[in-house]
Amino acid sequence: MYFVFKGDSGAVFFAVLFGLIWGLAIFNMDRYIVSSINKSASTSRQVWQATPRILLAIMIGIVISRPLELKIFDKEIKERLKVSYLNNQRSRVDTLNAAFGNKYKIELAKLEDVKAQRDSMASGIKNERQKLNFEIFGNKTTETSGIMGYGPYAKRKEAELKQREQTLDTLSSDLRKLENFVAERKRFDGLMTEKLYTSKELDSLTSVAGFADRNWALGQLSYRPDGKRDLNTSLAVTFIGLLFIFFECLPVFVKLMSSRGPYDKSVENIETAQVYESDKDKDFEVTVIDGVHDTRTATEITRRKNRLNSIQEKDI
Repeated sequence: MYFVFKGDSGAVFFAVLFGLIWGLAIFNMDRYIVSSINKSASTSRQVWQATPRILLAIMIGIVISRPLELKIFDKEIKERLKVSYLNNQRSRVDTLNAAFGNKYKIELAKLEDVKAQRDSMASGIKNERQKLNFEIFGNKTTETSGIMGYGPYAKRKEAELKQREQTLDTLSSDLRKLENFVAERKRFDGLMTEKLYTSKELDSLTSVAGFADRNWALGQLSYRPDGKRDLNTSLAVTFIGLLFIFFECLPVFVKLMSSRGPYDKSVENIETAQVYESDKDKDFEVTVIDGVHDTRTATEITRRKNRLNSIQEKDI
């Protein structure tokens, strides 16, 4: 019971309370059903009498074994929960990003276009700056004169570079504005606050996971990450449940397999005596009622005769 309420502040109290209620209920029900099996009856009759207890034992075994399975596979359950929580958070982030992309499709496309223009222009300016340096220092190429000095060609090239750098500054300014706008929209839509869980956060989440989550994770342990069934884990979980079912059914099976003993004979004698006493009580009541009825009949006859005689005497 404690593992069922684990994580709640009153886990110990609730575990003790419901454990006592559960134990008393099962104890009394079990005692009544087992003791009520009539060993004088046929085997089929005894099995029929024990059927409710066997069905109850199966349900009890399943219910009791589950918390123990949760404790035995606690480490594996926590790891599976971490994977599940992380996948759910990743899916949530991906969903938010996809929704944000659809919502601001035009702005994001413009942002990428401006960024591509900026990068292309920055790369072009870098190449042109290198050519200008070659021209000034007299490095001969297909596009430079090879004459060292700051000549007309170099001056014209530098003027073009300054103009392009101004254009690049304008693009960079526009890009920063667009990036600030997108960042502000992301904060407004909650994308900046939605991040993947850290290891510490995952440990905290798994430590306070409820019964439903841990029960789900236990069921998932029977399957590998590729979706195939993990036979070893599945058999381990199954046999733990079967073990508790066997323990619960054991008193009934022992009762069915055992021969008649002194207790059964004593119970039979008590039942026979009680039946005989009941029959005698019935005979006593019948005899008394018959006698009272006869007396009441004779008394009523005498009373009516006296009444008739009185009436006749008056007439005379």
